[in-house]
Amino acid sequence: MADNTARAKQFMPFAALRGYYAMVLAKNRVVEPRRELIGDAAERLSRKLGLVKKGMMITVRFYRTDAYDTITGLVTRIDPEYRYITIVKTKIPFDDITEVSSPEIPDGE
Repeated sequence: MADNTARAKQFMPFAALRGYYAMVLAKNRVVEPRRELIGDAAERLSRKLGLVKKGMMITVRFYRTDAYDTITGLVTRIDPEYRYITIVKTKIPFDDITEVSSPEIPDGE
């Protein structure tokens, strides 16, 4: 049996360039400028965030570091005092959110 594990180890992948692929992906990432919501769009987003409850399944588009990202998941925490929402384990400040959607939130809101 020991011979089989030794033989299997020789066929394991070897990463000679550790971190190279992550670096290539990061270099190819397009940097997007941050856009601020104003007027009706900001008010509509605020109303939608007011309807979000813990345990609700939502999709959020938000600004992360240098580009916009989208996450879908269960809301595990809402902290209006410190102005952030947590979806699964991702903590998102209210100021970074540009869009919120859920089957439980009407689009007209």
